[in-house]
Formats: sequence, structure tokens, C-alpha cells
Amino acid sequence: MKRCLYLLLTLSFITHTFAQSPVAKVDSGSLKGARYIILYPPNWKGKLVMFAHGYEFMGSKPHQSQNLGFANAMKPFLERGFAVAASDYQYQGFVMPQAVDDTEELRKFFTKTVGKPDTTYMVGQSMGGGVALATIENFGAAYNGSLALCAFSSRPYLQCRKEYDMYATFNGLFPGVVTSLSTIFDLKQPYQPQPRQAMVAQATAIKKAILAKDSVLAYAFAKRFDLKFEDLPFSLFFNENVLRDIAQKAKGNPFDNINTVYTGFPNDLVVNQKAERLPATVDPNVIFGKYDRTGKIDKPVVLLHTIYDQLIPPTYGVVNFENMVHQQGKDQYFTVNYTNGQGHCNFTPQQTGKTFDALRNWVKTGAKPTAGFVN
Repeated sequence: MKRCLYLLLTLSFITHTFAQSPVAKVDSGSLKGARYIILYPPNWKGKLVMFAHGYEFMGSKPHQSQNLGFANAMKPFLERGFAVAASDYQYQGFVMPQAVDDTEELRKFFTKTVGKPDTTYMVGQSMGGGVALATIENFGAAYNGSLALCAFSSRPYLQCRKEYDMYATFNGLFPGVVTSLSTIFDLKQPYQPQPRQAMVAQATAIKKAILAKDSVLAYAFAKRFDLKFEDLPFSLFFNENVLRDIAQKAKGNPFDNINTVYTGFPNDLVVNQKAERLPATVDPNVIFGKYDRTGKIDKPVVLLHTIYDQLIPPTYGVVNFENMVHQQGKDQYFTVNYTNGQGHCNFTPQQTGKTFDALRNWVKTGAKPTAGFVN
């Protein structure tokens, strides 16, 4: 249970000590306000992975460049002779467009100061997986291919709209348990990011309240949003942070569910009559427009996802992007692997390494890897 909670909070790989990792040299610094770190393996020979990290709660620490566990998490790439360059991004929270720009800035800096790598792959995890896909769609000429892990691969508006709809319907069925959308998007209300340390206590309180009201409905609600019931309270906590962050960055509410008809609940009529509804107050393109997902890729992309993901279910992590790629006529550049992992980004290092090897072989030989299960 503790491991699942840690994955939910950090959206990163398991933390170990820096000394355990195969790193011969470390470079770090700052570019236009974004700290970065570059790790070099022993006997490095010109191969590079640009890595994009996932969503971080506002104010959370340590940053990636200062996290000793980051080097060990990059073992699947370092052990294969790749240097790893990663940006912290200029700020935290939902920063996908900024993360694309900061990653591209770092890549250009690397090329200018170290030299052009003979091979470059774009790798990202969670929100960083979305950064990887956006980078390949917009800056693909600089890369040989991409590995997107547990990726935020849908159009960003649609992924975040899912969190909004969860809150809208939950507040209708379980009023007073979590913060209302009207409060979340009221910029006159003082904003204070919730510390991740508060998650367990708040999730426990949410669970107690919804079970006391209607345990059968609570389980059905979780299923409607592709969740195991035990993950519902933590997802609600996480989603509130995401929605508050979006409200601040967009300077209002970019969503509108006035005309939405909700389905898939035990009683859809009741849900639609009770759902919290708000009109949009800002143009969604203010925060979601830049580097919006298109599916237009021209380099090999392997997407690795778990069969169950409490933050980015396969519909949003795989299917939506698969359909975009197909609509663009780019199927020859895309393949999907999945594992039996039960949680967000819950891969083993061996699964990550095996999938990365398949991508590299694809680039080298032109033989597209087989889609499907990875043990």
C-alpha cells in the first residue's frame, strides 16, 4: 500500500541512493530559470536520452535535479550507455507546454556545449510522457524515436476534463465531502497548494465519509471512472490539486459542463440532476492550446502502459492517442506494449529496459516491434 501511495504522489520511479547508480559524471545548472541535470555513464560514446518527468505538486521537494534517487531510476538508460539529460522545468504543476520548451532548450544546449549526439531518444513518464509525445510531434527531426511511459497521451483538455467531471459528479452525489468546483475555480479564494504529506489523512477522511453515506454507490462511482475503490479517495485528493493548479495558471475555469449529459452511473438521471455545473470563464486554449496533441508523428514511438492506472486509465493513456495516430495515417510509427502493473507507472526496470531495447532495434533495423503484453 505504501508503495502505491508513493507512486501516486511522486509520479516517479522508486527512489534509491545516488551511489547505487552507474554514473561516471554529473553536469547540472540552470537554463532560463529551469534547473537541469545531465548524467553520463562510464565510457560514454555519444548516445543521449532526453527525459521528461511527470506532474509535481506545487512546492514539492526535492526537485528532480536534486533527487539522489533520480540517477538510479535512469539505470535502464545509463546501463545501455546513454547519457540522460533532464529539465526540472521552470515551474511545477501542470506545465506541459513549458516542459516541452524547457526540454527542447536543454537539448539545444547539450548539442551546443557537448556536441551533437549520434543517437537521441525522447523518453517521458506520466505528464512527461505527454511531453515526449508533444516533442516528437513538434521537434521530431531532432530525435531517432520516443518511449512514452504511462503517458498523458490524450489531448490535455480531455484528460483534465476527466478530473473535472469526476469532481462535478462526485459533488452531486456526495455533497460536502470534497471541495466544490465553484470554490476551486474562485480566484478570490486564497490559494494554498495542499502538501502531499496531507494526502493520507485527507484520503482517509474522504473514504470514511463516502462509506458512511452510501458504500454501494461509492464502489459504483469508482468503477465508472476506471478506479478500484481504494484508489478513489486518493484520486480525489490528487485531482483537487490539479484543478486548483489549472485554475491559477489559466486565471479561471477553462471547462464547461453546462450541456454535458453524464452516463455510466447506476442512476444517470439523478447524477445529471445533481451534478455541479459551471460555465467556462476563460478560453481553454490559454492553457491547453500550445502543443495540443495531434497524433502526427514521423519517428518510431513505443508507448508502454500498465493494464490498470488510477491516474491515466488506458482509454486516456493509449486508446485516444492510438485513434489520433490512425487518423493521421501514421500507424507505421506507433506501437503499444502493456504490462500487468496495478498502478500508475508501476513498471519494473526490466520492463522499461526491454521496451527501450525494442525501440532501439526498431530504429536500427526498421523492424517494428510486436504490440502487446510485456512480462
